[in-house]
Amino acid sequence: MATSANDMADAKKISSYGWYALTLVSCAQAMSLLDRQILSILATNIRDDLGIGDAELGLLYGTVFALFYALFSLPLGRLVDGWVRTKLLAICLATWSFFAGLAAFAGGFALLAISRLGVGIGEGATQPAANSIIFDTFPKNRRGVGMAGLGIGLALGLGLSMTIGGIVAEWWDTRYADGGAPLGFAGWQFAFIVASLPGFPLAYLIYRLKEPVRGGMDGIETPPDPAPFKASADVLGSVVPGTNWYYLWRRNAGSRQWITNILGLLVILVSAYALVRLTQGYSPRPALDIYGLKLDPHVLQWGVAAFGAFVVLNLFQSFKLTDRPAYNVILSPSLILLMVVGGLQTAINYGVMGFTPSLLIRDFGLTPAQAGVQFGLLAAALGMIGPIIAGPLSDFLSSRMGQRGMVWLVLGSLAISPLFGIWTFSADTTGDFYLRFVIYSLILTLWLPPAYALMLGLVLPRMRGITFSTYMIIQTLLGLGLGPYFVGIISDQNGGDLGNAIISVNIVCPFIVVLLLVVLWRFRKDEASILERARAGGENI
Repeated sequence: MATSANDMADAKKISSYGWYALTLVSCAQAMSLLDRQILSILATNIRDDLGIGDAELGLLYGTVFALFYALFSLPLGRLVDGWVRTKLLAICLATWSFFAGLAAFAGGFALLAISRLGVGIGEGATQPAANSIIFDTFPKNRRGVGMAGLGIGLALGLGLSMTIGGIVAEWWDTRYADGGAPLGFAGWQFAFIVASLPGFPLAYLIYRLKEPVRGGMDGIETPPDPAPFKASADVLGSVVPGTNWYYLWRRNAGSRQWITNILGLLVILVSAYALVRLTQGYSPRPALDIYGLKLDPHVLQWGVAAFGAFVVLNLFQSFKLTDRPAYNVILSPSLILLMVVGGLQTAINYGVMGFTPSLLIRDFGLTPAQAGVQFGLLAAALGMIGPIIAGPLSDFLSSRMGQRGMVWLVLGSLAISPLFGIWTFSADTTGDFYLRFVIYSLILTLWLPPAYALMLGLVLPRMRGITFSTYMIIQTLLGLGLGPYFVGIISDQNGGDLGNAIISVNIVCPFIVVLLLVVLWRFRKDEASILERARAGGENI
């Protein structure tokens, strides 16, 4: 009996291997945000040096990255569920680090676009692999801590991107103000090199990390996938517009599937057209001139959104035809609503973080370097403190109230945060702004660890990679795709009033609260029926 009690106690402890794995994958998360976000703080230098306009920089920061990041997260997420996750994460980390460093050699838009494309593709596996590894190394009752560790990595990467961009580039330009810089690099080019280099030794350490037993912590060990790369390629082919019809035909899809696909596409296109006309009327913008090709920015924006929406439709149709257990499990009300909540809240986060440095420069008179260092370090510190609080708090509430305790934490955080957001961005002085932002940020960061733990706890271990990839495409399209865009057009329409434009993105908060109330009502039923729904689809458990 004593042995049994000891075994139960050990099952609730985090092993030394678990802590080491968390450290490495959290560092990978930090590198992901560092290489992704550094472009934003270097944008002014790049524009002045290469003669690239704001329109092209907007494409690089948002559209190019978001499109490839969201699209390739799906096949890479499927590969996470079937192949060696540690090796996959290491290979992807080395790949995107290479492409991030490639930007240092750019002499124009084309190579910068290739760099962003490569970073987007490489980073597609980061969060699915990291979350899957942590769920198979941390006991169920300590996963809030694991998710907090990943959140700390994200915050650290975000802060480092602004700090490195602000300090390193300025230091280099000052040091070589009279010329003679090695390889003729400007400060922004050297900053890209500095940001990319740590990824290579980190990739080596992750490559050597022992692969955890898939499903071992849940008592549902998953057998090896006999053909993970073929399954991954099939996922990509199944979701890309055009090739998706070949896969529907090859898989003998019925008339109902074909009708759903075509009608869904028509609804998406009509909705995108209506949104283009609406936003063109509200905030007319000049056409983008990209190598002689004229593109309306609103058409580009909603075209990418339509592409992503059709990809999501194709993904779920592919699940239904090829993996009915995953279809039954992932398409549950609680999980889908949590994904939408995460996407809407990420729209707020991207709107806030994407324009706050500009607000500090424009309204409070800071230089770009001052804004990068001050706000970058503050955001990093707060982004680490928040998950440190949220992780143990999630586990505590879960132990007292079951998994619904984490739903309450997400709901509480996101329900009151808009009030503090309005208070923060109404500040009149820099000191007041920073003081208010500290409180606002700590409240806002409480939602992420419990939300991730809830989503990944609603699926089987073998489905966690593709589940998180599905969430990522929804999050990317709603968050990176809509948040900065919404704040931007509101600001343009109101004479550059960034404070009120940032406040306005909180318009989605009532929808978030309603969706979370539905999750609170549905969660126990959906959590209890996971195995039943998987077996109904043919899962052998």
